[in-house]
Amino acid sequence: GVNTVPGHPEAMKDADEAYEVAKLVGCPVMLKASAGGGGKGMRVAATQEEVKDGFIAAQNEARNAFGDDRVFVEKFIEQPRHIEIQLIADTQGNCVYLGERECSIQRRHQKVLEEAPSSFISPQTRKAMGEQAVALAAAVEYRSAGTVEFIVDSKENFYFLEMNTRLQVEHPVTECITGVDLVELMIRVAEGVPLPMQQKDVAINGWSFEARVYAEDADRGFLPSTGRVTHYSPPTTLVSDNSAYTRVDTGIDAGGEISMYYDPMIAKLVTWAPTRDEAIEHMQSAIDAYRIRGVQSNLPFLSALFAHPALRAGDLT
Repeated sequence: GVNTVPGHPEAMKDADEAYEVAKLVGCPVMLKASAGGGGKGMRVAATQEEVKDGFIAAQNEARNAFGDDRVFVEKFIEQPRHIEIQLIADTQGNCVYLGERECSIQRRHQKVLEEAPSSFISPQTRKAMGEQAVALAAAVEYRSAGTVEFIVDSKENFYFLEMNTRLQVEHPVTECITGVDLVELMIRVAEGVPLPMQQKDVAINGWSFEARVYAEDADRGFLPSTGRVTHYSPPTTLVSDNSAYTRVDTGIDAGGEISMYYDPMIAKLVTWAPTRDEAIEHMQSAIDAYRIRGVQSNLPFLSALFAHPALRAGDLT
């Protein structure tokens, strides 16, 4: 009973089968690695002629990255948004959804900015997406925190992408707008404790943004920047009359080293305020106050994003 993207349920045997399935589905299509993640093993074929080459490229990348070369064909949703539903389910069969996160601002299919709630979807769509996410969790007897990811078109039609059966990088924005500590709840659920709330108890308060602070050089094609962090001074956790606050989740300090062996993320910079505009302004102040030396960071790029008129207008894909 969950909306899914039009496509074929089985992995393709070869490029010829992908070509025939793409004909049935209708271009543009997405050629998508079964084991994919982080944007690897994905190709868009805008026309029928591009399907075979795209399939082979996606298959090769998937084989090299994941040791699994299975590739699916599905409809490519144009002007899409990436909107996901956070849920938590206990061992007694209770499950609630904690609103949505808009994660449409991405680079190479990896999230850069996240916000909660989304400025795009209506309360009716939020409810429908939340109820489908809960139905999905119930169908597989899911327990713990999890995220059901949807792709949403310009008319608010939404389609299931995947479920992340874990805590996600962007979980703080949900914590900020709901007041729910997801990490604590996960531990309590694992202990067998029932959820302390029902769906009617979940309320959304204010607006929150997260910016992923990376050790990478935006001026050089976002090349990762490695080396020792010589100076590290995050913005202070500001609370002014309970009207806004800043949260920094990180595992690094001055003297720490950014190596080539791990993801280049340095920190998650999170702001909350009563309104979306105030949360953006608070984020801009926090970015301005952030100091990282010794390695390049994407802070100037993040600053430019939050100043962009399209982001301020919520005009995202």
